[in-house]
Amino acid sequence: MGAPEGRRVDMKGPIATGNTAEIYLNDAGYAVKVYKEGFPADEALKEAEKQRYIHSLGIPVPEVLELTTFNGRQALVMEYIEGNTLGDLAMKDRTLLEEYLAVSVEIQMMIHEKDAPGLEPMTDKLTRQLDDASSLSSEEKMGLLKQVDRVSGTKLCHGDFHLFNLVETEDGIRVLDWVDASSGDIRADVVRTYLLYSGFDQVLAGQYLALYCGKSGVDRDEVLQWQSVIAGARLSENVPGEDADRLREIVRQGVNGRRDE
Repeated sequence: MGAPEGRRVDMKGPIATGNTAEIYLNDAGYAVKVYKEGFPADEALKEAEKQRYIHSLGIPVPEVLELTTFNGRQALVMEYIEGNTLGDLAMKDRTLLEEYLAVSVEIQMMIHEKDAPGLEPMTDKLTRQLDDASSLSSEEKMGLLKQVDRVSGTKLCHGDFHLFNLVETEDGIRVLDWVDASSGDIRADVVRTYLLYSGFDQVLAGQYLALYCGKSGVDRDEVLQWQSVIAGARLSENVPGEDADRLREIVRQGVNGRRDE
C-alpha cells in the first residue's frame, strides 16, 4: 500500500532513532516508522498485525494506520503520541523516580493480566534468539534451551518494557514499541526489564524489582532464575553500547549454577 497524497514525510530528519528503525513525522501529523535496511520484507506487516492485536486487547497503544514505503524502505504509519516519556520526566526530577516506577509497574501488571494466544510464543522467540547468539558456546546454548522448555503461560509480555517506552499524554499513559512482544511467562518479561535497568543503574533495577514483586506477589527468586536465559537472548540483538561481557557473565553464572545443582 502506498502513502496517500498529502502525507509527505518531513525530510528534515527523524524525530527518533532506534536499533531497528527511524521515526519521522509526515505533514498530516502521523508518525512514520521507517525500518533500516536488512530486515525481512514483511517486518512492517508483522509489527502492524502485532500492534493491532494488542490494541484489540484493550492496551493503550498507538493506532496503526497503514503500511507504506519511504526511499525504498518498508515503513509503518501510525498515530503520533505527543507527550513526555516517564523516563524523561524522571531524569528531570530524580525525586519523582520511584513514583514513576510505581506507575510503570501498575501498567506492566495490567499488561500481564492479558492472555495473548494470538502472539508468537515466548518459547519460539527465545529459542530463535539463543540460536542466533554467536558469542555463546554450544554448551551454554544447550543449558539455556533446557530452561526455555520450562517457560509456561500465554500472558501478554512486552519484551522491552521500561520508562522510556511509556508516554504521559492528556489522555493517560500510552505504551510504545511492541516489536518484541510475545505470549509467555511474565517472570521472564519482568527479568528482561530488570536487566535493561541494571545495565544502566543497579539501584534503579533493584527498586523496580522490589516494587513489581511487592505489588504483584510474584516471588523475586522466581523472577531472577530467568536472568541467564534473557541475558543470552539479549546477546543476539547486538545492541550498540551494550555491555556484552556483563551479559555473558550472567549466562556463565546461570549455566554453571544449574550444572552444580
